Amino acid sequence: MNSSARTLELSISASSGREVAPYVRKGLLSAHQLLKSPLRSLSVALVGDRTMGRLHLEFMSIPGPTDVLSFALESDPRGRCVEGELVICVPEARRQSRRRSIALRDEVLLYALHGLLHLNGWDDRTEADYRAMHRKEDQLLRRLGIGKVFDRDRTAGAAGGTRGSRR
Repeated sequence: MNSSARTLELSISASSGREVAPYVRKGLLSAHQLLKSPLRSLSVALVGDRTMGRLHLEFMSIPGPTDVLSFALESDPRGRCVEGELVICVPEARRQSRRRSIALRDEVLLYALHGLLHLNGWDDRTEADYRAMHRKEDQLLRRLGIGKVFDRDRTAGAAGGTRGSRR
C-alpha cells in the first residue's frame, strides 16, 4: 500500500480533557496524511499531572509532569515507526494555554503534532533540530487552517522556551 494512502488506526483515551479529543483526532488524522507517515496505529492518552509525572520520572528520569511523551512501539523493516503511543498532559496544556492566551484544544493539538513528528523521526535535541521541528509544526498547523501556535508570541528565530523538553 502507498504510504500516502495509508489510513491511521487512531484511538484516544481521556482521563482528562475529554472535550478536546474529537479536535485532536481530526487534526492528527489530517497531519498523518500531510506527512505521508508510515504510521499505521497510534494510541493517544490524555492524562492528568499525576499520571504524566509518574511516566516522566519512569521513562525520562525527570521528576514532575511534562507536556507530551512519545513511544515508538513497533517499526517496519526500514526502521520507520508503524505503531506508537502519545501521552499528553492536559493540565500542562491548560496552564500554557492560559498563560499564552491560546485555545486549550490548539495547545493539546500542538503537543499531539509534536509527538507525531517524533514518531516520524523528527528530533529536537540540538538547536538546529529544535528550530526545524517547530517550523514543521507551524507548517502543519497552517495547513490544518489553525496557524502558528508554538511560541507565536515570541520573535521569529528565537529558540528555547518555557516548556520542558518533549520527547
